[in-house]
Amino acid sequence: MKATLGTTLRVFYQPWIRGAENVPEDGAAILASNHLAVIDSFFLPLMVRRSVVFLGKQDYFTGRGVKGKLVAGFMRGVGTIPVDRSGGRAGEAALRTGLRRLEEGGLFGIYPEGTRSPDGRLYRGKTGVARLALQSGAPVIPVAMIGTNIAQPIGTRIPRLRPIGIVIGEPLDFSRYAGLEDDRFVLRSVTDEIMYEILRLSGQEYVDAYAASVKARAASGTAPATAAPAAPAGPGGRRVPGTAVPEPTARELAEGKERLEAAAHEAEAAAGEDDDGTDSPPSSSTS
Repeated sequence: MKATLGTTLRVFYQPWIRGAENVPEDGAAILASNHLAVIDSFFLPLMVRRSVVFLGKQDYFTGRGVKGKLVAGFMRGVGTIPVDRSGGRAGEAALRTGLRRLEEGGLFGIYPEGTRSPDGRLYRGKTGVARLALQSGAPVIPVAMIGTNIAQPIGTRIPRLRPIGIVIGEPLDFSRYAGLEDDRFVLRSVTDEIMYEILRLSGQEYVDAYAASVKARAASGTAPATAAPAAPAGPGGRRVPGTAVPEPTARELAEGKERLEAAAHEAEAAAGEDDDGTDSPPSSSTS
C-alpha cells in the first residue's frame, strides 16, 4: 500500500519538505502538526524517513463505497490507528496509545487542534499534546502542512492538483516542566508555545478559539465557520510572527520527488522480502 500510495501522490502532486533534518534518526519524538485536510496523514508519514504513527477518527476506517474503502486503505497503509472520539474517555485512550508508542522509542504524530481547520486558519491547541510531552519526556517537533486544504478542500470529492509542502521546525524541549503534567497553567503554556512555533512555520492566520467549537456552531446554524475573528495576537498572547506561507524552491520540489520514489522502492523491497522470505537488495534513500 505504501508503494502504491507513494507512486500515486508522486504522479498527481509535487510534495516537498523543508527541515527534514530536524527529525531525529532514532529515539522517541512527538510530531505536532497543523491539520488542514485528511491527506495530511498521507503525506507526512511518506515524506519522513522514519515510521510515524497517527491517530485517526474511527469514521475514516468504516466508510462505505469506493471512496470510503480507499480512505480506509490509505489510513491503514500509512499506519494510522483508529480511535473512537465519541466517548468521554476517548482522550485518555489516545494519550495512552501515544505514550506506548513513545516508550517504544518511536515517532508519534498528533494534531493539537483536535480536528481539521474549517477555513485554513490555525486554531487554538488542546493541551493533550503538552500532557503527552511532559509524561513521556519526548521532544516536540513542530510541523506545518502547506497547501493540503487547497488540494483537498473540506467537502471536495476530487482533490485538486497542486504542490503539497511540509515544513519541520527544530525540536522543542520541555524537560524543565517535568512532573508538572497535572498543572493546567503549565499545560496551557506548553501548548501555546507549540502552537506558536507551528504558526511561525506555516504563516497561517491565528484564531484563539477551538476549531471543534467553531464547527459545532456552524453545524447548528448559529454562525458560519468563517465567522470566528482572527486573534490580534498569537498563541499565549505572543506577538504575531511576521511570516508568510512558505513557497518551495526548485531543489525542494526535486528532493520531494526523490523522497517519494525512495519510500516506494523501500516498500516494494519490503513486500518482496515478505513474499519469498529472502532478503531484497537495499534501495536507495534520501537523508
